[in-house]
Amino acid sequence: MQVLIEWFTSTLGQYISEQAVIFLISLLPILELRGGLIAAVLLGIPQTQAIPICIIGNIIPIPFILLFIKKIFEWLRPTKLLGPVIRKLEDKAMNKSSALEKGEFIGLMLFVGIPLPGTGAWTGALIASLLGIDIKKSSIAILCGIAMASVIMTIFSYQFLGNIVA
Repeated sequence: MQVLIEWFTSTLGQYISEQAVIFLISLLPILELRGGLIAAVLLGIPQTQAIPICIIGNIIPIPFILLFIKKIFEWLRPTKLLGPVIRKLEDKAMNKSSALEKGEFIGLMLFVGIPLPGTGAWTGALIASLLGIDIKKSSIAILCGIAMASVIMTIFSYQFLGNIVA
């Protein structure tokens, strides 16, 4: 993840604002809000600016994933090039779905909110969509998870990492 963040900040930072860099990082799967906040610390962006930018960037893809991913996967699954990738993504998401078995809402919120590798809003939305969880319920759980992740990552990024970098 650090290599990706460094690439974005060094490469894109030459052409767009630092705020736009953290916004783009927050939009992307894998990096999401977590990567955006770490990049914000590395770029010296104050947390009062970084938090809303990263949250908005992390939220934007979620409705599209919840509404359209099943149809997109259906359309791409028969293709030779992307079919194996789609099946791998579906298998990976379904393997992680065991975290949601006990309580859909709490499970999804914790899955999105606790910053561990392979978790986050993108994967949470994918799992919610594939499991057919109600869109209202999953949207609220994912938003709560994003809020939880933003608190955890702000503390980690600005208190812990910020003291190391400074």
